[in-house]
Amino acid sequence: MKRILFILIAFSLLTAACRSSNPLSPSLASVTSTIPAQSVPPTAAAFEQVILGSTAKDIIYCMMDGTSLKLDVYYPAQHSADPWPVVIYVHGGAWQKGDKSEGAGFRAVAGLQSAGFLVVAINYRLAPQVLFPAQIQDVKCAVRYLRAHAEQYHLDSEKIGVWGGSAGGHLSALLGTSGGTPGWDVGEYLDQSSRVQAVVDMFGPADLTVNFDASDFQNARTVFGATNPDDPKLAAASPVTYIDPGDPPFLILHGDQDTTVYLEQSQILYQKLQAAGVEAQLVVVHGAEHGFAKAGMQPISPSLKEINQQIIDFFVRQLRG
Repeated sequence: MKRILFILIAFSLLTAACRSSNPLSPSLASVTSTIPAQSVPPTAAAFEQVILGSTAKDIIYCMMDGTSLKLDVYYPAQHSADPWPVVIYVHGGAWQKGDKSEGAGFRAVAGLQSAGFLVVAINYRLAPQVLFPAQIQDVKCAVRYLRAHAEQYHLDSEKIGVWGGSAGGHLSALLGTSGGTPGWDVGEYLDQSSRVQAVVDMFGPADLTVNFDASDFQNARTVFGATNPDDPKLAAASPVTYIDPGDPPFLILHGDQDTTVYLEQSQILYQKLQAAGVEAQLVVVHGAEHGFAKAGMQPISPSLKEINQQIIDFFVRQLRG
């Protein structure tokens, strides 16, 4: 009986200590929890109660044609007196499926949190229910939303990066090159800019006027509403169409055995960025298929761990330097 009483007293004291402690104390950096779903961002006062390393799920960032667009916020693992730089994850899935908690790029989330980034993963409207440019309009709205709520999220509105794979890579690259393309900044928070300061494109199509995979023309019809391979809609949806010297730095990663999106797509993007004087790096992942899956018996090079570290190092260099 004495042993049980001792355990109960110890538990009560521990609970009281946790309640009285500062929730932003570095001692809580390793705590991971999930904040219940919410439809609005935290107020500046509520931010002070955020647990470092926690996740806020399904926050509505924009309404588009009656659709609630949602994002998840992954708070950094450590406190900072200065606003946090933010990186946005855009999932893949052929523009027709997928979720903000999925995809090859999602592997980098925990490492980015540990490196001091506020990480935001977004959903966007999918084809064929909604054709392009709805997808890029949604991504741009997410950037504007974050800038409009910079104080609430303790984020630096001048240090925003984006990364994604496959269709998410395409949308990330398009966000980086398209700037203020007319017609794509629509919806809410139009007083804010949708420009970003750094882009990581993982095996995304960059020039849709060039055959980018081993399949037929179905994606072009289903997603972009193109009627033939020469349809101007494909050029209008291509990141390479909008490249200019003012574009942000790019890190491009692509498997050399990818037959879902050919390596040539990233080579074209890299060459055109360089020609325009934009800082760009192309990393060819040897032995890797789409999504960096292993193509043969040998491990891919660089490894998944090394790829994640390259992404983190790139964002640290561009957004924290």
